Amino acid sequence: TLERTYGPAWIAYGHSFAVESEHDQAMAAYFTAAQLMKGCHLPMLYIGLEYGLTNNSKLAERFFSQALSIAPEDPFVMHEVGVVAFQNGDWKTSEKWFLDALEKIKAIGSEVTVDKWEPLLNNLGHVCRKLKKYEEALEYHRQALVLIPQNASTYSAIGYIHSLMGNFESAIDYFHTALGLRRDDTFSVTMLGHCIEMYIGDSEAYIGTAIKDKLRCYDFDVHTMKTLKNIMSPAWGALEFDIERQTTEESNMALEAPHQRKTTEEPPPLHETFEIEMNESDMMLETSMSDHST
Repeated sequence: TLERTYGPAWIAYGHSFAVESEHDQAMAAYFTAAQLMKGCHLPMLYIGLEYGLTNNSKLAERFFSQALSIAPEDPFVMHEVGVVAFQNGDWKTSEKWFLDALEKIKAIGSEVTVDKWEPLLNNLGHVCRKLKKYEEALEYHRQALVLIPQNASTYSAIGYIHSLMGNFESAIDYFHTALGLRRDDTFSVTMLGHCIEMYIGDSEAYIGTAIKDKLRCYDFDVHTMKTLKNIMSPAWGALEFDIERQTTEESNMALEAPHQRKTTEEPPPLHETFEIEMNESDMMLETSMSDHST
Protein backbone atom coordinates (compact mmCIF):
# COMPACT_ATOMS: atom_id res chain seq x y z
CA THR A 1 0.00 0.00 0.00
CA LEU A 2 1.33 3.44 -0.97
CA GLU A 3 2.08 5.70 1.99
CA ARG A 4 0.31 8.86 0.82
CA THR A 5 2.35 11.24 2.98
CA TYR A 6 5.75 9.76 2.10
CA GLY A 7 7.29 11.75 -0.77
CA PRO A 8 9.92 9.21 -1.91
CA ALA A 9 7.15 6.64 -2.36
CA TRP A 10 5.41 9.01 -4.79
CA ILE A 11 8.68 9.44 -6.71
CA ALA A 12 9.00 5.66 -6.99
CA TYR A 13 5.35 5.51 -8.07
CA GLY A 14 6.08 8.11 -10.74
CA HIS A 15 9.05 6.09 -11.95
CA SER A 16 6.80 3.07 -12.46
CA PHE A 17 4.74 5.12 -14.92
CA ALA A 18 7.77 6.82 -16.48
CA VAL A 19 9.39 3.55 -17.53
CA GLU A 20 6.15 2.70 -19.37
CA SER A 21 6.07 6.16 -21.01
CA GLU A 22 2.88 7.02 -19.13
CA HIS A 23 3.88 10.67 -18.88
CA ASP A 24 0.67 12.17 -17.46
CA GLN A 25 0.45 9.67 -14.61
CA ALA A 26 4.17 10.01 -13.91
CA MET A 27 3.92 13.79 -13.68
CA ALA A 28 0.89 13.58 -11.40
CA ALA A 29 2.88 11.41 -9.01
CA TYR A 30 5.91 13.72 -9.18
CA PHE A 31 3.73 16.77 -8.49
CA THR A 32 2.38 15.05 -5.40
CA ALA A 33 5.95 14.29 -4.33
CA ALA A 34 6.87 17.96 -4.86
CA GLN A 35 4.11 19.00 -2.45
CA LEU A 36 5.36 16.56 0.17
CA MET A 37 9.09 17.20 -0.34
CA LYS A 38 9.35 20.97 -0.39
CA GLY A 39 12.97 22.02 -0.66
CA CYS A 40 13.99 18.84 -2.51
CA HIS A 41 15.03 19.23 -6.14
CA LEU A 42 14.31 15.67 -7.28
CA PRO A 43 10.56 16.06 -8.00
CA MET A 44 11.32 19.18 -10.07
CA LEU A 45 14.02 17.29 -11.96
CA TYR A 46 11.71 14.39 -12.80
CA ILE A 47 8.81 16.66 -13.77
CA GLY A 48 11.18 18.46 -16.13
CA LEU A 49 12.26 15.14 -17.60
CA GLU A 50 8.69 14.18 -18.39
CA TYR A 51 7.98 17.54 -20.02
CA GLY A 52 11.14 17.12 -22.07
CA LEU A 53 10.07 13.67 -23.22
CA THR A 54 6.74 15.13 -24.39
CA ASN A 55 8.60 17.83 -26.39
CA ASN A 56 7.54 20.67 -24.10
CA SER A 57 10.96 22.23 -23.76
CA LYS A 58 9.71 25.50 -22.27
CA LEU A 59 8.09 23.83 -19.28
CA ALA A 60 11.00 21.40 -18.99
CA GLU A 61 13.39 24.33 -18.82
CA ARG A 62 11.27 26.00 -16.12
CA PHE A 63 11.34 22.96 -13.84
CA PHE A 64 15.03 22.29 -14.47
CA SER A 65 15.73 25.89 -13.49
CA GLN A 66 13.84 25.35 -10.25
CA ALA A 67 15.80 22.17 -9.58
CA LEU A 68 19.04 24.00 -10.36
CA SER A 69 18.20 26.81 -7.93
CA ILE A 70 17.77 24.22 -5.16
CA ALA A 71 20.73 21.98 -6.11
CA PRO A 72 23.17 24.01 -8.25
CA GLU A 73 25.94 21.43 -7.78
CA ASP A 74 24.00 18.39 -9.00
CA PRO A 75 25.57 17.10 -12.26
CA PHE A 76 22.32 15.36 -13.22
CA VAL A 77 20.49 18.69 -13.22
CA MET A 78 23.33 20.36 -15.13
CA HIS A 79 23.07 17.64 -17.75
CA GLU A 80 19.34 18.12 -18.23
CA VAL A 81 19.74 21.90 -18.56
CA GLY A 82 22.33 21.15 -21.24
CA VAL A 83 19.88 18.86 -23.04
CA VAL A 84 17.27 21.64 -23.16
CA ALA A 85 19.87 24.06 -24.53
CA PHE A 86 20.76 21.49 -27.19
CA GLN A 87 17.13 21.04 -28.17
CA ASN A 88 16.84 24.84 -28.43
CA GLY A 89 19.81 24.94 -30.81
CA ASP A 90 22.08 26.77 -28.36
CA TRP A 91 25.15 24.59 -28.89
CA LYS A 92 27.65 26.70 -26.93
CA THR A 93 25.43 26.88 -23.84
CA SER A 94 24.72 23.18 -24.12
CA GLU A 95 28.44 22.41 -24.29
CA LYS A 96 29.07 24.59 -21.22
CA TRP A 97 26.50 22.75 -19.12
CA PHE A 98 27.72 19.32 -20.22
CA LEU A 99 31.33 20.26 -19.45
CA ASP A 100 30.29 21.71 -16.09
CA ALA A 101 28.54 18.45 -15.27
CA LEU A 102 31.62 16.46 -16.26
CA GLU A 103 33.88 18.65 -14.13
CA LYS A 104 31.51 18.36 -11.18
CA ILE A 105 31.58 14.57 -11.44
CA LYS A 106 35.37 14.64 -11.30
CA ALA A 107 35.42 17.21 -8.48
CA ILE A 108 33.24 15.13 -6.18
CA GLY A 109 35.53 12.17 -6.69
CA SER A 110 33.29 10.10 -8.90
CA GLU A 111 35.15 8.48 -11.76
CA VAL A 112 33.55 8.58 -15.20
CA THR A 113 33.69 4.81 -15.41
CA VAL A 114 30.13 3.76 -14.67
CA ASP A 115 27.52 3.41 -17.37
CA LYS A 116 25.17 6.02 -15.89
CA TRP A 117 27.54 8.71 -17.23
CA GLU A 118 27.52 7.29 -20.77
CA PRO A 119 24.73 9.64 -21.99
CA LEU A 120 26.73 12.66 -20.80
CA LEU A 121 29.77 11.58 -22.81
CA ASN A 122 27.65 10.87 -25.89
CA ASN A 123 25.91 14.22 -25.56
CA LEU A 124 29.26 15.99 -25.39
CA GLY A 125 30.05 14.18 -28.63
CA HIS A 126 26.79 15.36 -30.21
CA VAL A 127 27.26 19.00 -29.24
CA CYS A 128 30.92 18.99 -30.34
CA ARG A 129 29.74 17.64 -33.69
CA LYS A 130 27.28 20.53 -33.95
CA LEU A 131 30.16 22.93 -33.21
CA LYS A 132 32.28 21.13 -35.86
CA LYS A 133 34.80 20.00 -33.24
CA TYR A 134 34.94 16.62 -34.90
CA GLU A 135 38.06 15.18 -33.24
CA GLU A 136 36.75 16.08 -29.78
CA ALA A 137 33.37 14.61 -30.66
CA LEU A 138 34.96 11.33 -31.70
CA GLU A 139 36.92 11.15 -28.46
CA TYR A 140 33.81 11.61 -26.32
CA HIS A 141 31.91 8.95 -28.25
CA ARG A 142 34.86 6.55 -27.90
CA GLN A 143 34.83 7.12 -24.15
CA ALA A 144 31.10 6.37 -24.16
CA LEU A 145 31.77 3.10 -25.98
CA VAL A 146 34.14 2.06 -23.20
CA LEU A 147 31.24 2.34 -20.74
CA ILE A 148 28.58 0.70 -22.95
CA PRO A 149 30.28 -1.12 -25.85
CA GLN A 150 27.10 -2.40 -27.55
CA ASN A 151 25.22 0.88 -28.06
CA ALA A 152 24.19 1.10 -31.73
CA SER A 153 23.49 4.84 -31.45
CA THR A 154 27.09 5.52 -30.42
CA TYR A 155 28.42 3.67 -33.46
CA SER A 156 25.97 5.61 -35.66
CA ALA A 157 27.16 8.88 -34.13
CA ILE A 158 30.80 8.01 -34.82
CA GLY A 159 29.95 6.98 -38.37
CA TYR A 160 28.09 10.24 -38.91
CA ILE A 161 31.09 12.28 -37.77
CA HIS A 162 33.41 10.34 -40.06
CA SER A 163 31.03 11.03 -42.96
CA LEU A 164 31.11 14.76 -42.18
CA MET A 165 34.91 14.61 -42.14
CA GLY A 166 34.93 12.85 -45.51
CA ASN A 167 36.26 9.59 -44.03
CA PHE A 168 33.72 7.49 -45.89
CA GLU A 169 35.49 4.15 -45.50
CA SER A 170 35.54 4.51 -41.70
CA ALA A 171 31.94 5.75 -41.76
CA ILE A 172 30.88 2.62 -43.65
CA ASP A 173 32.54 0.44 -41.01
CA TYR A 174 30.78 2.17 -38.12
CA PHE A 175 27.35 2.26 -39.76
CA HIS A 176 27.69 -1.42 -40.56
CA THR A 177 28.54 -2.16 -36.92
CA ALA A 178 25.52 -0.12 -35.81
CA LEU A 179 23.26 -2.13 -38.11
CA GLY A 180 24.71 -5.34 -36.72
CA LEU A 181 23.50 -4.24 -33.29
CA ARG A 182 20.16 -2.76 -34.44
CA ARG A 183 18.87 -3.86 -37.82
CA ASP A 184 15.97 -1.41 -37.96
CA ASP A 185 18.16 1.70 -37.61
CA THR A 186 16.80 3.75 -40.51
CA PHE A 187 19.33 6.53 -39.99
CA SER A 188 22.29 4.13 -40.26
CA VAL A 189 20.85 2.45 -43.37
CA THR A 190 20.29 5.82 -45.07
CA MET A 191 23.71 7.18 -44.14
CA LEU A 192 25.39 3.92 -45.12
CA GLY A 193 23.93 4.22 -48.61
CA HIS A 194 25.10 7.82 -48.94
CA CYS A 195 28.57 6.96 -47.67
CA ILE A 196 28.97 4.05 -50.07
CA GLU A 197 27.94 6.31 -52.95
CA MET A 198 30.36 9.01 -51.84
CA TYR A 199 33.11 6.44 -51.31
CA ILE A 200 32.68 5.18 -54.86
CA GLY A 201 32.68 8.70 -56.28
CA ASP A 202 35.63 9.75 -54.14
CA SER A 203 37.82 6.77 -55.01
CA GLU A 204 38.03 6.31 -58.76
CA ALA A 205 40.80 3.79 -58.30
CA TYR A 206 38.40 1.51 -56.47
CA ILE A 207 35.67 1.45 -59.10
CA GLY A 208 35.39 -2.06 -60.47
CA THR A 209 36.31 -5.36 -58.86
CA ALA A 210 38.19 -3.82 -55.94
CA ILE A 211 35.27 -1.74 -54.69
CA LYS A 212 32.86 -4.64 -55.10
CA ASP A 213 35.17 -6.88 -53.10
CA LYS A 214 35.55 -4.20 -50.46
CA LEU A 215 31.79 -3.83 -49.94
CA ARG A 216 30.91 -7.50 -50.37
CA CYS A 217 32.84 -8.30 -47.19
CA TYR A 218 29.97 -6.75 -45.22
CA ASP A 219 27.33 -9.34 -44.42
CA PHE A 220 24.27 -7.18 -45.10
CA ASP A 221 20.85 -8.74 -44.68
CA VAL A 222 18.25 -8.62 -47.46
CA HIS A 223 16.40 -5.64 -45.96
CA THR A 224 19.56 -3.55 -45.74
CA MET A 225 20.73 -4.55 -49.23
CA LYS A 226 17.40 -3.62 -50.84
CA THR A 227 17.23 -0.34 -48.96
CA LEU A 228 20.78 0.53 -49.97
CA LYS A 229 19.92 -0.28 -53.58
CA ASN A 230 17.01 2.18 -53.48
CA ILE A 231 19.12 4.88 -51.87
CA MET A 232 22.06 4.51 -54.24
CA SER A 233 20.25 4.00 -57.54
CA PRO A 234 21.56 4.40 -60.21
CA ALA A 235 25.10 4.27 -58.80
CA TRP A 236 24.33 0.86 -57.32
CA GLY A 237 24.22 -0.73 -60.74
CA ALA A 238 27.99 -0.73 -60.98
CA LEU A 239 28.30 -2.92 -57.89
CA GLU A 240 26.33 -5.93 -59.16
CA PHE A 241 25.63 -7.43 -55.76
CA ASP A 242 23.72 -10.69 -55.56
CA ILE A 243 21.00 -9.92 -53.02
CA GLU A 244 19.25 -13.25 -53.55
CA ARG A 245 21.96 -15.23 -51.77
CA GLN A 246 20.16 -14.90 -48.44
CA THR A 247 18.11 -17.83 -47.22
CA THR A 248 14.33 -17.83 -47.21
CA GLU A 249 14.41 -17.66 -43.43
CA GLU A 250 16.53 -14.50 -43.51
CA SER A 251 14.23 -12.99 -46.11
CA ASN A 252 11.21 -13.59 -43.90
CA MET A 253 12.99 -11.99 -40.96
CA ALA A 254 13.85 -8.87 -42.94
CA LEU A 255 11.88 -5.76 -42.09
CA GLU A 256 9.97 -3.88 -44.76
CA ALA A 257 12.06 -1.22 -46.43
CA PRO A 258 11.15 2.33 -45.42
CA HIS A 259 9.07 4.34 -47.87
CA GLN A 260 11.24 6.23 -50.29
CA ARG A 261 10.57 9.92 -50.71
CA LYS A 262 8.70 10.60 -53.94
CA THR A 263 9.87 13.69 -55.74
CA THR A 264 10.28 14.97 -59.24
CA GLU A 265 12.98 17.41 -58.20
CA GLU A 266 16.68 16.86 -58.69
CA PRO A 267 18.07 15.45 -55.41
CA PRO A 268 20.62 17.66 -53.64
CA PRO A 269 24.31 16.78 -53.98
CA LEU A 270 25.42 14.35 -51.30
CA HIS A 271 27.90 16.77 -49.79
CA GLU A 272 24.94 19.06 -49.12
CA THR A 273 22.92 16.16 -47.76
CA PHE A 274 25.51 15.64 -45.04
CA GLU A 275 25.24 19.28 -43.98
CA ILE A 276 21.46 19.53 -43.71
CA GLU A 277 19.69 19.22 -40.36
CA MET A 278 18.98 15.53 -39.94
CA ASN A 279 16.29 14.75 -37.38
CA GLU A 280 17.53 11.20 -36.99
CA SER A 281 20.94 12.37 -35.81
CA ASP A 282 19.44 14.71 -33.24
CA MET A 283 17.20 11.92 -31.98
CA MET A 284 20.35 10.15 -30.88
CA LEU A 285 20.66 12.70 -28.10
CA GLU A 286 20.08 11.02 -24.75
CA THR A 287 17.40 12.96 -22.89
CA SER A 288 18.10 11.65 -19.42
CA MET A 289 20.74 10.17 -17.20
CA SER A 290 18.39 9.94 -14.25
CA ASP A 291 17.82 6.51 -12.79
CA HIS A 292 14.14 5.52 -12.76
CA SER A 293 14.87 2.22 -11.11
CA THR A 294 14.97 3.57 -7.56
